[in-house]
Amino acid sequence: MAQDLFAGIPVTDYAAALPWYEQLFGGAPSFLPNDIEAVWETAENRYLYIIQDPERAGNALVLQFVDDLDGRVAEIARRGIEPARRATYEGGVTKVTYRDAEGNEISFGGGPV
Repeated sequence: MAQDLFAGIPVTDYAAALPWYEQLFGGAPSFLPNDIEAVWETAENRYLYIIQDPERAGNALVLQFVDDLDGRVAEIARRGIEPARRATYEGGVTKVTYRDAEGNEISFGGGPV
């Protein structure tokens, strides 16, 4: 059974948003389906994409668990982006949240599962 995932993040201005997401994800998109959409493969068969959709922009909530959260946060910081929020929950799970210029929240989580 396939376990593919595509999570979309609507933005007002694709061209303005693209550089921030390239900085967040550490590189160019994995592929560009059209001129208003960019897709990054963040893990095998797991994709995050931005799409120009002004009516829905700024409302995305995305959380991806990663093996090395501290390493991921450090990599993103080296690229010039700092988290908007960091929270540790009961049980030791940590969630680090980034916000793009429109308020979309892209979070990474890690810790005990």
